Amino acid sequence: MILKTNNELGEVSIANSVISEIAGAVAAKCSGVVGMASRNKKDGIVNLLRQDNMSRGINLSIEDDGVVIELHLIVEYGININTVCKSIVNRVRYTIENAVGIKVNRVNVRVEGIRVD
Repeated sequence: MILKTNNELGEVSIANSVISEIAGAVAAKCSGVVGMASRNKKDGIVNLLRQDNMSRGINLSIEDDGVVIELHLIVEYGININTVCKSIVNRVRYTIENAVGIKVNRVNVRVEGIRVD
């Protein structure tokens, strides 16, 4: 799926993978985030994704005039999950809207697991 936006200079087409990579990079840099998660639907097992596969932990959909981003994360034990999720939502929305120019309707954060060291 390719997202399109128009401005006074013309039409810009942006691949979903670009938006996923940006959202994943922003979320991974937030304090308390271990990484992106991928759930094996058959077994129900959650796996921590490597840096080069982060976009597999992100789902995008187009809704009305914007995009909905769903992030699947693994966080550190002992952090305030609510605070981390709010930070991720704000940072991802701000970065995507300013870097790409596409309206973000919602950012849904799904905490799939906690890592205890």
